[in-house]
Amino acid sequence: MNTPSGAPATRRTAVRRALISVYDKYGVVDLARALHDAGIEILSTGGTARMLLEAGLPIRRISEVTGTPEMLDGRVKTLHPKVHAGILAVRDNPRHQKDLAAFGAEPIDLVVANLYPFEMTARMEGIGLGEIIEMIDIGGPTMVRAAAKNFRDVGVVVDPADYGAVVDEIREHGGLSDATRLALSRKAFQHTASYDSAVYTFMAQLEPDGTRRAADSPFPQKISLTVDKIQDLRYGENPHQKAAFYAEVQGNGATLAHAAQLHGSELSFNNLLDFDAAFAAVSSLDGPGCVVVKHNNPSGAAVGEDAAEAFRLARDADPVSAYGGVVAFNRTVDEDAALALGETFFEGVIAPGYTAEAREALRKKKKLRVLELGGARAGRPGLDVRRVSGGYLLQEWDSDDSLDEVRIATRRAPTEEEWAALRFAWRICRHVRSNAIVLAKDNRTVGIGAGQMSRVDSVRIAVVKAGEEARGSVMASDAFFPFPDGVEEAARAGVTAVIQPGGSIRDEEVVAAVDRLGLAMLFTGRRHFRH
Repeated sequence: MNTPSGAPATRRTAVRRALISVYDKYGVVDLARALHDAGIEILSTGGTARMLLEAGLPIRRISEVTGTPEMLDGRVKTLHPKVHAGILAVRDNPRHQKDLAAFGAEPIDLVVANLYPFEMTARMEGIGLGEIIEMIDIGGPTMVRAAAKNFRDVGVVVDPADYGAVVDEIREHGGLSDATRLALSRKAFQHTASYDSAVYTFMAQLEPDGTRRAADSPFPQKISLTVDKIQDLRYGENPHQKAAFYAEVQGNGATLAHAAQLHGSELSFNNLLDFDAAFAAVSSLDGPGCVVVKHNNPSGAAVGEDAAEAFRLARDADPVSAYGGVVAFNRTVDEDAALALGETFFEGVIAPGYTAEAREALRKKKKLRVLELGGARAGRPGLDVRRVSGGYLLQEWDSDDSLDEVRIATRRAPTEEEWAALRFAWRICRHVRSNAIVLAKDNRTVGIGAGQMSRVDSVRIAVVKAGEEARGSVMASDAFFPFPDGVEEAARAGVTAVIQPGGSIRDEEVVAAVDRLGLAMLFTGRRHFRH
């Protein structure tokens, strides 16, 4: 809970009566006990009331307040004028106070509520539509919105993480400040907005008969992006740009937004972009893998017998470019890998985990940013969203680098060794900015050409990067070769096999050139642009 900076915090409203009705009951007994000890009357409903009574806490059931029993299998509990008048009444409005007295309603100063787990239920396998519909909360959001609207007089708590701070302030001052109530109100509206967005997304998939529509399109007619600020960043891509990092409210798992920074310098905007690119790339590798990224492009990638070997191979693929980059592993980093990392200057390292010995070794690099994800594969939930002037572009993630439909396009088939190298190069290729060229052999890259306007120029750069290592390597291209010149450049450098999508109007001409040069070529039928 972040209170607004600079806001006056002198005005406080006393908390004499609290309404507690939560689905997530974590910490609710301790909260209620602290409020009771502070002399606050507690109203409650349903399962929350039962739990508090079993804990020996004196409460009033909401039905005692309204004079109406809970009904419709619990669908109607708090939807009553006495509840909402008590929440919405403006304390210094005489007419509101007169209405409360005439109706026999009492002010409610604090609302503690969180909502049914709709999104979690909707994702469950084998769950019925009726069960999902029952997880659409009505009374909870209504109370939360009412309290959030009347934040000048009422506090609203939707996150158990805020219980401690709220209790501490009430204990010390007897109530909540304007700044605290405003901060809680903002969080409450964000909570209900995210909830309604999840319900809409689900309902948009339903047919009139209640069945789920076939997934002909993953894109709803409207979307709502709900994110929480994790931290302000020192600056953006450049020092004159301000920046911040936000996390998806519903996101979880092994994602960058949920990574723990173990130590090191403050994260920058560019660090985060590079970490994301590096871990996405290393997650596509089988076996102990490592990828070094510089300016959002891999400078080297490798699979080794262990993390240390994979790192050295990835770094040495282009040691000049690797300097000052970020490193990603898909395995736990041990002491050997950590010591190897210390041989070169890097901005940061990201991995699923670190041994105790590795942490101790990395701590000596005081500025090195060390991130721990807790998972071996990068999570890519939802859709890829990018901002353009006046709107957003949405697409599915490019996450499939399989070779299920690959075909041999040339007279010569790849050798077994070339097949292995081609598979490796193809997996790395989709993580390189277009036009992308990757030269590889022995489960490691030897040269990468990225981001050129001409594909043949990307080939030339990859060849220069590889040097003598180009001889005997294979080449992956993220899109087709429009002319034979790209494969001719590669053949002159000693490349022996090529993998590319195919699909050019000059495919026959390119294949004829490859046959003439004695190379093998595979067509995947799938392009992997990365803009």
